[in-house]
Amino acid sequence: MVLLKFLPLNFFTGCENTWPGSWIRHGQWAFAVTETVHIVVLGMLLGTIIVVDLNLLGFGVRRQSAAELTSDLAPWTWSALALMALTGIPLFMSEALRLSKSGPFFYKMLFLSVAIIIHASIFGRAKLGSGIGAGFGRLMGALSLLCWLGVALAGRAIAFPFLLHFGSTP
Repeated sequence: MVLLKFLPLNFFTGCENTWPGSWIRHGQWAFAVTETVHIVVLGMLLGTIIVVDLNLLGFGVRRQSAAELTSDLAPWTWSALALMALTGIPLFMSEALRLSKSGPFFYKMLFLSVAIIIHASIFGRAKLGSGIGAGFGRLMGALSLLCWLGVALAGRAIAFPFLLHFGSTP
C-alpha cells in the first residue's frame, strides 16, 4: 500500500516544489539538521507516551493514575507532537515523490494516525476526570505501544526498505 494510490501525483509534485521542500532537498545541512531534530523530539514524545502506556498496563509510576500522568505530561507530549509535525512535514515535502511510492511511509502514517487517536482518547478521558477503567486502560496502553513501535519501525524502514517487505519503494 502506498499514498500514491490515494492522492494524485500533482499533490506530491506540488509538495516538492514548495520552498520548504526545495530548501531542505537542496540545502547542504538542512535535511540532516531537520531529521536530527525530528528524531530527538520523537524520543521526547515516546518517553512521555510510554510512561503513560506502561502505567495503563500496570507497570512503572504507581503513585499517580494514568489520568494524572497524562495531564502532567500533556504539555510535553503535545509540544513534542507539534515539533514532530513542524519537522516532519518539511521532511516529507523534500522527498514527497519518493515517499508517495514508499510502503513503509504509508504504514508509518497509518500507525501514527491510530496512535494519535488512541492518545487523544486517553487524554480526553483524563481531562474530563472520568477515570480510565482497568480493562479499557490495558487495551489502550497495549494498542498505543504497538502503534508507536510501528511508527518507529516503519520510520526506520523508510531508509532501509529492503530489510522488510513493505511494498514498492524505488
